[in-house]
Amino acid sequence: MPSKGLLIVISGPSGAGKGTICKALLKSSDLWLSVSATTREPRCGEVDGTNYYFMSKDDFFDKIRTDDFFEYAEVYGNFYGTPKWKVLEALESGRDVILEIDIQGALKVKQNYPEGVFIFVLPPSMEELRRRIINRGSETEESLDRRFKSAYKEINYISKYNYAVVNDTVFNAVSKIEAILTAEKCRVDRLKDSILKTEEVRIYEQLYD
Repeated sequence: MPSKGLLIVISGPSGAGKGTICKALLKSSDLWLSVSATTREPRCGEVDGTNYYFMSKDDFFDKIRTDDFFEYAEVYGNFYGTPKWKVLEALESGRDVILEIDIQGALKVKQNYPEGVFIFVLPPSMEELRRRIINRGSETEESLDRRFKSAYKEINYISKYNYAVVNDTVFNAVSKIEAILTAEKCRVDRLKDSILKTEEVRIYEQLYD
């Protein structure tokens, strides 16, 4: 039976570059990106089932009632959730799963799945963060100010995470995260059961018991 996969939760302030980092990780590693469900409207170029599962609030609330989400949260008036069974199925099969979610969602996942690897992505500076949000071209002045103020509050949650990665360049950020995952896979508490239950170890235990 394959070893259980890692649940890698990546979050941070809006504009820190989480999505770009996750896309680069998927190209360089054998990772599975969980697709979230949301009640917000699709942005230009987004595809249902690829970027998000877009659904109405009624459908979303039905799934909450049937406990179909691994986590869910309301962000800026819209709801986001991670389909539970898809994540658990992938982990049990030995696949490493990335969740790119907001901080509210990450903290809920940590409550329910503390053995996950929680990574907080930071911008090089707050000035750079503001520039990145402006360059999206999808924010009004009011929503820009709201997101920027929220970013200051969100950074205070960094102590809830296992690791912090500054996204100065995508290459550097991805390299650091890959190093984190390599180290996590070598942790004794993750390896001991699979090692101690091997046939070779059992035979030696019987011989020298």
